[in-house]
Amino acid sequence: MKIILSPAKKMNVDTEILQYIDLPEHLPQTEEILSWLRTKSFEELKKLWGCNEKIAKLNYERLKQMNLYQQLTPAVLSYEGIAYQYMAPAVFEDGQFEYVQEHLRILSAFYGVLRPMDGVTPYRLEMQAKAAIGGHRDLYHLWGSRLYEAVRDNDGVILNLASKEYSKCIEKYLTENDTYITCVFGEIVNGKVVQKGTYAKMARGEMVRFMAEHRVEKLEEIKAFDRLNYAFSEEMSSETEYVFIKSKDSSK
Repeated sequence: MKIILSPAKKMNVDTEILQYIDLPEHLPQTEEILSWLRTKSFEELKKLWGCNEKIAKLNYERLKQMNLYQQLTPAVLSYEGIAYQYMAPAVFEDGQFEYVQEHLRILSAFYGVLRPMDGVTPYRLEMQAKAAIGGHRDLYHLWGSRLYEAVRDNDGVILNLASKEYSKCIEKYLTENDTYITCVFGEIVNGKVVQKGTYAKMARGEMVRFMAEHRVEKLEEIKAFDRLNYAFSEEMSSETEYVFIKSKDSSK
């Protein structure tokens, strides 16, 4: 089983907690993307990134100095978004890093597919960015089936904890031999399940932590997830979606 998760925009450098194990497997494509980004002006990059002046300046300077082979941080420790805060890998206990290294895959517009202990450097690039690189119309086209092929293992089981922006990189290439389950973390609003972005990100990180703590190997075991006041709903779930409902009093 493989777990897929989105990256985060905010990243850090930390070469002291843990050393990275490997370089990302799609570095040739990353180098191509980096070369293309370096041909763009500050204003072009600011528009591509869709960010304010301060963030654009930070990432423009990062681009000029970027080295894909030195001063690298393990990916799972480099991302600082909400999901990663709730996963809290910096305080993993024995065996939990080994579990996520085997099962977790982070989807990245810049790096392709990352194992948790792959060494990365901070970057800014979203999969939806309008980047026509090397004759490709966009980043989805550039990456093609590579991400799916890197994620799929022998049992064909993929647990989707990624946002739609990233999960569509995998879904396009699924076959009838794959078991693809999307986790939905929502609340009941007017009789319908509604996902709220921040809460869903929190739950995705907690789900990875839960799976690492319990060494989950079978999909059925995921249904026991009960953190952040979520509970599995058999009634609202299906063969392709596991729905977890947050109790009302906990969302205030």
